[in-house]
Amino acid sequence: MALFDIPIHTLQGDPSSLEPYKGNALLLVNVASKCGLTPQYEGLEQLQRQYADRGFSVLGFPCNQFLGQEPGTAEEIQQFCSATYGVTFPMFEKIDVNGAQRHALYEQLTQVPDAEGRAGDVEWNFEKFLVSSDGEVVGRFRPQVVPEDPALVGAIEAQLPS
Repeated sequence: MALFDIPIHTLQGDPSSLEPYKGNALLLVNVASKCGLTPQYEGLEQLQRQYADRGFSVLGFPCNQFLGQEPGTAEEIQQFCSATYGVTFPMFEKIDVNGAQRHALYEQLTQVPDAEGRAGDVEWNFEKFLVSSDGEVVGRFRPQVVPEDPALVGAIEAQLPS
């Protein structure tokens, strides 16, 4: 199944997929509200604001698999992201990114290797997957790579459709 066709719900619980974002470069990120890396929301929002009008979007996927660092309800997650970091990028339902209940989206994403050639499980919160406008996963950036990292910014700019 193509990445754009995989069903997923929005954070508000509405059925969706990545289809509305087809034609855009995307940065898919598993996020958490109570993690030492949570301040990356600020950089992700900065990327969203900087490149949204050029055919780019960050997509957030809350995940509670790493030390229970995303315990909130959908409403609590939305409130935290909006009030604390001014997040405007789309957020989706809380999902599993590893293990037996791994969401189908992450079944595909985790097959892609990072810069060191390692594929497989997501290491921690805020792992980033760069998807081209035609749905190909073209980059994987581990959690320690901050949104402002020149390698990540350069990879995003190389994928911008306009």
